[in-house]
Amino acid sequence: MLKNLSDQLKKNQHLYADATSKSQRSITDSQTVIGMGATDMIGRIAASVGLMGPVAPQFKASYDVPNGGVLFALPALLVNGILKYATKYFQLPKGFYGLESVFLLLSFMALCRFKSLESLRYCAPGEWGKLLGLDRIPEVKTLRKKIAVLSCDNQVEQWSSKLCQDWMAAKPEDSSVLYVDGHVRVYHGAQTKLPRHYVSREKLCLRATTDYWVNAMDGQPFFYTNKAVDPGLIKTIETDIVPKLDELVPNQPSKTTLDSNPYLNRFTLVFDREGYSPDFFLRMWQQRISCITYHKHPTNPWPEEEFNLVDVQLAHDNRAALRLAERGIHLSGTLWLREIRKLSQSGHQTSVLSTNYNADLTKIAGQMFCRWSQENFFKYMREHYNLDRLIDYKLEDIEASTLIVNPKYRKIDGQIRSKVSKLSRKLAEFGGLNLEGDIEDKKVEDFEQKKSTLQEDIGSLQKEITQLKQQRSSTDKHIKFAELSDEDKFKKLSQQSKYFIDVIKMIAYRAETALSNLLKEHLLRKEDARALVRSIYQTEADIIPDYEHNILTVNLHHIANPISTKVITELCQELNDTKIIYPGTNLQLFYKMVSNKNPRGQDI
Repeated sequence: MLKNLSDQLKKNQHLYADATSKSQRSITDSQTVIGMGATDMIGRIAASVGLMGPVAPQFKASYDVPNGGVLFALPALLVNGILKYATKYFQLPKGFYGLESVFLLLSFMALCRFKSLESLRYCAPGEWGKLLGLDRIPEVKTLRKKIAVLSCDNQVEQWSSKLCQDWMAAKPEDSSVLYVDGHVRVYHGAQTKLPRHYVSREKLCLRATTDYWVNAMDGQPFFYTNKAVDPGLIKTIETDIVPKLDELVPNQPSKTTLDSNPYLNRFTLVFDREGYSPDFFLRMWQQRISCITYHKHPTNPWPEEEFNLVDVQLAHDNRAALRLAERGIHLSGTLWLREIRKLSQSGHQTSVLSTNYNADLTKIAGQMFCRWSQENFFKYMREHYNLDRLIDYKLEDIEASTLIVNPKYRKIDGQIRSKVSKLSRKLAEFGGLNLEGDIEDKKVEDFEQKKSTLQEDIGSLQKEITQLKQQRSSTDKHIKFAELSDEDKFKKLSQQSKYFIDVIKMIAYRAETALSNLLKEHLLRKEDARALVRSIYQTEADIIPDYEHNILTVNLHHIANPISTKVITELCQELNDTKIIYPGTNLQLFYKMVSNKNPRGQDI
């Protein structure tokens, strides 16, 4: 085996003859006249005057390219559609950089954990250009201009919908149960005074905007919708999410099939207690959409004898033994639902409601208790993909007909809450007063005086609360945005560029998940898969093109430990089986690890 490897290295020795080291490229890039790394002077001048462009990728043999391991994600990016519909929905003015190069650059940046576009300022542009087959990557201001062009009109939303349709069609079973939840994105700027939202992770009310995400059971994202003025989960599901799912969810039963089976649903939505509403459940079922959520007002505990220990399938092939019981329940006399309860070891009973009448109770319980996958997705995307980062600082006007909470109503409601809190403390203090010890005239007098003072305070607070409640009842809770005073009006954050970048991040996350799943097959500790994938992205690689045989070799350097090397070697074989062609070229990607001999056949 080693002899065959040595023979192969000697046979391909000519490919490495002109390979440059990182030090050599650094000197060459710094000596260019028109900018750091801009060695393709003829191509750039011709593109600037409109004689050519975009420039096709042209790889040169290079050693030790930083972040060269990110090319391992290219097959997964292409499978998840990073370039599939690019030319259909987007177009760039004629220039040096083409659509494919821009899309790949943005996805590579996401995978390599670039926190912002400005992070490119501190990376060697020529080295990153080697990943794209170009002399260098665009400057930040150039990249921003291209993103602005790509984000205009309604192209991004159409592109996202088409990708979502493909993702759902590829795994119809994942799209039959969909998770909906809001992610509060805090705004720390001072350009506009956005409405305040309660941010549970910070336990504060902060100015923010809300994104409502739709995910699969394992946390894989499908799409999201942004609400600068948050109407709530129920309203967003009905007006924005369900109409889109009607078109996107594959394999929905026909009307004839639904009519023949009164308990059959089209698909299932899973959400938290914010979506609890018997009337909403009924409206959804009238469209034959099942709902699963927690019971907001459960009744008395059930007898423990009703609970049975069953095996429940969770996300990511995890299983759990849970004690479950089931009953039927009518809410507000409008709709019959299934109530499933889980009994914990402490004796606490978690109540789940569902209008899915065909599924087994273990399946419904598993689907409800997999909501943590979506929560983990938010946490991971915030920490690793900087999901909350703004792309630009533009503002947009809010439609005049948009309903918003009346500031007067909010002020009165806040006063009522404050008074009620004070009243509760006064009542507790009044009830806790006792006459202790020997009964003396002085003690009795002080006791009666305290009681009298507290009683007056309680009566005064009760009167104020009654008056405030009357004012609140006569004040409209919601008004149109146009009816706000100039002092209370605000603008919303521009969403176009951010939505475009977020779709890129969704594709990058899906690609990373695909690579992680491949690695899990070879790892004893499955939870290490993502960490290993991230380390691959950060590792240097040799990039060696062979235009005679149309092969582009990505030679990854060793990382961490021998076990990781063995696992990545297995990954290389699986990636090579895909026979992916690098976009814009005729070069087939070939992945391997640096061997125990360097390219020239000499022992290291």
